[in-house]
Amino acid sequence: MSDEQKQDASSSAKATDDRPAKKEAKKDYSNIKSGMVVKVHQKIQEVGKKGEAKERIQIFEGMVLAIRGTGPSKTITVRKMSEGVAVEKIFPIFSPVVADIEPIKAFKVRRAKLYYLREYKKKLREKK
Repeated sequence: MSDEQKQDASSSAKATDDRPAKKEAKKDYSNIKSGMVVKVHQKIQEVGKKGEAKERIQIFEGMVLAIRGTGPSKTITVRKMSEGVAVEKIFPIFSPVVADIEPIKAFKVRRAKLYYLREYKKKLREKK
């Protein structure tokens, strides 16, 4: 190889390595456990009458019943009572739709999955 070919090969390798760095903020939700009351800030996109897209944040506050998965596919199941009707939502934790998860209270529980709260009105003790 001549010097020019070596220089061209090295410059093309540099060009592929100089990709713009992805701007990702690592979310750390390792403190979220079953039995916690959390506020999940969810991004909602709406289309106005004129066709313009608007984005707002909606807060869903409820108790974490279960945590499933590991890594980027981790999800939490959150349950709340809304006007006497139980509403459950499953949120992928690392989705761009979830803006923030804010812990409010923590209750003392002895199970990882709290599905028994669906049928019974159990009284849970708050952690101190």
